[in-house]
Amino acid sequence: MLDYLRFSEVKVLCIGDVMLDCFISGDVGRISPEGPVPVMCARSEEYFAGGAANVARNISSLGASCTLLGAVGKDNNGSKLLELLNNVHGVSAPFVTLDERPTTIKTRFLGHGQQMLRVDFEDATPISHEEEDRVISTALSLIASHSVVILSDYAKGLLSERVVKAIIAACRTEGKPVIIDPKTSDFTRYAGSAIVTPNQKETQAVTGVWPDTDEEAELAGELILSRFDIEAVLITRAEKGMTLVERGHPPFHIRTEAKEVFDVVGAGDTVIATLAVGLGSQTSRADAARIANAAAGIVVGKKGTATVSAAELRDALSHDTSSGEVSPSDKLFDRQDVQALAEDWRGDNLKVGFTNGCFDILHVGHIRLLQFARDNCDRLIVGVNADSSVKRLKGPSRPINTELDRAELLGALAFVDAVVVFDEDTPLELIKTIRPNVLVKGADYTIDNIVGADVVMADGGKVVTFEIVPGKSTTATIARSKKEAV
Repeated sequence: MLDYLRFSEVKVLCIGDVMLDCFISGDVGRISPEGPVPVMCARSEEYFAGGAANVARNISSLGASCTLLGAVGKDNNGSKLLELLNNVHGVSAPFVTLDERPTTIKTRFLGHGQQMLRVDFEDATPISHEEEDRVISTALSLIASHSVVILSDYAKGLLSERVVKAIIAACRTEGKPVIIDPKTSDFTRYAGSAIVTPNQKETQAVTGVWPDTDEEAELAGELILSRFDIEAVLITRAEKGMTLVERGHPPFHIRTEAKEVFDVVGAGDTVIATLAVGLGSQTSRADAARIANAAAGIVVGKKGTATVSAAELRDALSHDTSSGEVSPSDKLFDRQDVQALAEDWRGDNLKVGFTNGCFDILHVGHIRLLQFARDNCDRLIVGVNADSSVKRLKGPSRPINTELDRAELLGALAFVDAVVVFDEDTPLELIKTIRPNVLVKGADYTIDNIVGADVVMADGGKVVTFEIVPGKSTTATIARSKKEAV
């Protein structure tokens, strides 16, 4: 299983052009008498951390930590941007303040949810040599303490050729991979980087090939690797998905995950953030690209400068993209991982349910219990007694099926969201770890006798019971099979 549950251990250094994103929304009902332009009656004004700062927000949303190095002006927009970032968990922002430059701000006007106009205030000229020194010095002091480095280039002047080359050289010395979101067709400055993530337009500018088909994308990727000292290229191809081309490996094509595209603002930030966190958690480039593609499919279905949570990403990755069916193996978790999963779900305001049992021979009684449990929560975690526990509870002839087989069978059920095996005779310690909002058990138990009921209710949760199906049990099934065999 992909190790995306270890994102909390990843530290990303993101260096790039930060900006403030402003969204002014309203209604349009008439044309101005002063000219042939629509008149918008503004209803709301929202601000978000954008550019490289949105990359940092995405890293934080995934549960990793990020140090964000950017530059702002001595103005209210710079102060507002820092204030926004101060409220983002896991992000620190040792910004360089520039005396003669404004903080970049992009203001978008939306009428009835549709973008009508964007107005930018910025100075995109290269920063001075002295300012380059300040950026390089700060970056070099941070590289060693991070897992992976992102260069988020929005062509606003911060990532000059000198700055980029100095940072990549230092990263190579420290053995830290560098991921680059490019905005220039001169990829020579990216020599020594681990991976670049150009979109279709940027790919064509570098290679002369528009990567529309898989074959064209492969050709463009091979051209980039043949011309530049770069280890891999991930070409983002909008609705066509992504193509990863890396040295020594066959090309890898990933189909788009978007079910409905609402807004593409910030999608590239989500891709590079997720890619970096994936690589930082020691996944392969192919797996990291698959995770990034799933994240992009989620974020384009959201409004504005949005992010993706680890819980949303886990849900997306729990489905096989070729068939749309649930992949049972992606639902099996150990105790530490299921704790993180439950916390992520609760962080997304989802009600977490829990039930448990041996589930030795799956029968209709089990199915109805699990369906009932899922009806009472948003996400259902099922605890399964380990083989050693079943033997102590049921005798030396049990279980009939191994713990892994039992767990995978449960994972194949659409109404089960996660399965965890526990060694103890009761699930009390597991319940204390998960802290479910809802605890479900068969009605043959009274609430006073349900293990963990006091823990759940003390947390403000509830305990619900299910009327068991008469005559449906593993013991009865085994007895009938033995009688029939005789």
